[in-house]
Amino acid sequence: MKTFKINNLLIIALGVGMLSSCSVSKKYERTELNMPQRYRNQITVTADSVQLPWKRFFREPMLISLLEKALQRNNEIAIALKNTEQLDLALKQAKQALLPTVDLSIGANRTWQSKNSLNGSLSGQIVSTPYIDDYGANLRLSWEADIWGKAKMQKAAASANYFAQQENLSALKTRIIVQVAQAYYRLISLDEQLLIAQKNVELSDSTLNMMKLQFDAGQVNSLAVEQMEAQKKTAELLVPLALQNIAIEENALSILCGSYPDKVEREGNLSRISPEGVFGAGVPAELISRRPDVKAAEYAAIVANANTGLARAAMYPSLSLTPQIGLNSFKFNKWFDLPGSITKTLAGNLTQPLFQKRALKTAYESAVLEQEKAVLQFKQTVLVAVGEVSDALARTHGADERLMLIRKKDRALAKATDDALKLYRSGMATYLDVITAQNNKLQNDLEFINVRLESLNATTDLYRSLGGGIN
Repeated sequence: MKTFKINNLLIIALGVGMLSSCSVSKKYERTELNMPQRYRNQITVTADSVQLPWKRFFREPMLISLLEKALQRNNEIAIALKNTEQLDLALKQAKQALLPTVDLSIGANRTWQSKNSLNGSLSGQIVSTPYIDDYGANLRLSWEADIWGKAKMQKAAASANYFAQQENLSALKTRIIVQVAQAYYRLISLDEQLLIAQKNVELSDSTLNMMKLQFDAGQVNSLAVEQMEAQKKTAELLVPLALQNIAIEENALSILCGSYPDKVEREGNLSRISPEGVFGAGVPAELISRRPDVKAAEYAAIVANANTGLARAAMYPSLSLTPQIGLNSFKFNKWFDLPGSITKTLAGNLTQPLFQKRALKTAYESAVLEQEKAVLQFKQTVLVAVGEVSDALARTHGADERLMLIRKKDRALAKATDDALKLYRSGMATYLDVITAQNNKLQNDLEFINVRLESLNATTDLYRSLGGGIN
């Protein structure tokens, strides 16, 4: 009889081993992306096609200091790090999925049976007390055979979730880096707008004083003075606007760096700021290995693939073994009397879901749809990524061309303003010529700042869209 039981256990173990090699999940395969061979607006490809670390891309010491502060103190990054820690714990747990669970229970209870019941009448013949004590200590082991590879799928899903969060963290850090850099550039541009406004106020004031002297001498009429005063007010209006925008930008930048709104230290001007402008743009297919958001989207598709396998496995039989050993006695002084108090149990369960009101099938079909959605989202992320690179290339190229034209225009307007003042003093030009020349120069100076800022932002966006670099 004992030999028969051992043989049965061996047969069960062999069967479980054979079934454990089965798997109901499909191996993940990347969907066909049909990537283009080149970007719409290509740039020169250098030999260095790796991601450029941000400390090499950005060169301004004060900006680098702000970026370091943001990466250390930004609350969004801190939350993302906590999410990563949680997923790391989930991954460690998933790696233990094949191990059994072990429970230890120790308890004692006293029961007063009814004297009119069968148990009560029988217990009175065994014990001399009106109650029955029961002392137990049991060690139970539960193990589910991984017939369909569920542990492997759980580990794959947890691992992909963890690495997806790592990529999301990298994408978040890159976004914060770019936001801080662009806010810093905007602050400097506002400083320059304020400086231009103040210089134009001084110039307009000087011209106005000259016109007032000419008016007193009867050389010009009151209209010239009034027009010049209006021109001066136009420049003066720019001063409070620039100061207002500076305060707002400093507040936003302080919050990005994890601080309460405060003044932000900065130096330099837009003309001297020059981030690393050499990119190894490569081909669009390289975005998959560069951009963290693209990699995170593919990890999400891997998770969905594993979840589909788990949903399918839930419809198949499950086999569990539950051996238990313990000590049991109705007398305390014999609780640990060995071997008389030893109790042993060996249980095996084979469970096949039969009727679950279509819940399991619905869960599987829903998982399939989630997987299809994840694949489509991956495709969309790649599509957007290629578009962002193409947009950044177009903006960079367009801004550079406009800057060349604005510089040429600036030289012409500077000479026109100087000539207008000289001709006006000699009586060969009207006050309208002076006002027009000064106004044109003011507008061109402001446009130069805006286009230069646009160029810096486009370069920074190109850096981000090519994958950035958080090292």
